[in-house]
Amino acid sequence: MAHKSRRRIIVIDCQTDDLADACKFWEGALGGTAELDDDGKYAVIEGTSDGIVLLQAVDHAPRVHIDIESDDQAAEVARLEALGATVVARIKRWTVMEAPTGHRFCIVNPQADDFADGAKDWP
Repeated sequence: MAHKSRRRIIVIDCQTDDLADACKFWEGALGGTAELDDDGKYAVIEGTSDGIVLLQAVDHAPRVHIDIESDDQAAEVARLEALGATVVARIKRWTVMEAPTGHRFCIVNPQADDFADGAKDWP
C-alpha cells in the first residue's frame, strides 16, 4: 500500500538549558516569532518562509537536521532502510535515523493540515 511523505521541516538543535535565549536569536535571524511549548524544550518559529522551522533543546552538540513527514512512519522507515539508512532511536512520536553519510534526520507524523497537498506518494 502506498504512503505519502514530504520534506519541509528544518530543526535547529540547540545545546542549551534555556531555549528562550536561543529563540530570541533565531527570531531575529529568521524574521519570525517563536512559540515555546509548555516544557520549554521545543519551539516553532512562525512567520518565516514556507516550510516549518523548529528549535529544540538537546544535550548533544548543536546541529541542524531535517524532518521527513509521513502518513505511515513504519513504511517510510522501511523505505529508507532499504536505501541504506539505519534507525538510531524511536522517541515519543518520531523515529531518528542516520543516512549512510552519517547525517541524522527524523521521520515524523504530518505537522500541518496541508500535508496531502505537498506530499509524494511512495510505493
